[in-house]
Amino acid sequence: MTLVFRNSGGTAVRSGTVAFGTHVVDALGIDWATRRSTVTLPVPITAGGREERTWTVCVDAWRVPLGMHIETRDVSVDWE
Repeated sequence: MTLVFRNSGGTAVRSGTVAFGTHVVDALGIDWATRRSTVTLPVPITAGGREERTWTVCVDAWRVPLGMHIETRDVSVDWE
């Protein structure tokens, strides 16, 4: 998953987290479960700056039954 962070504020972002919601989905598109994970925000992001980062989002194989797949549908950012 690649995300681009843009700081449109007047001060640098110095800390924060990125949260991913990865869904276990069956062949019909029914959402069976959501696995949440968090990573540290790539900081500092200077005022007016841009930062791009790529993460591999994984789910244990035993959590994904045969015939199902995963989709990371939810991403939220909390920064200071």
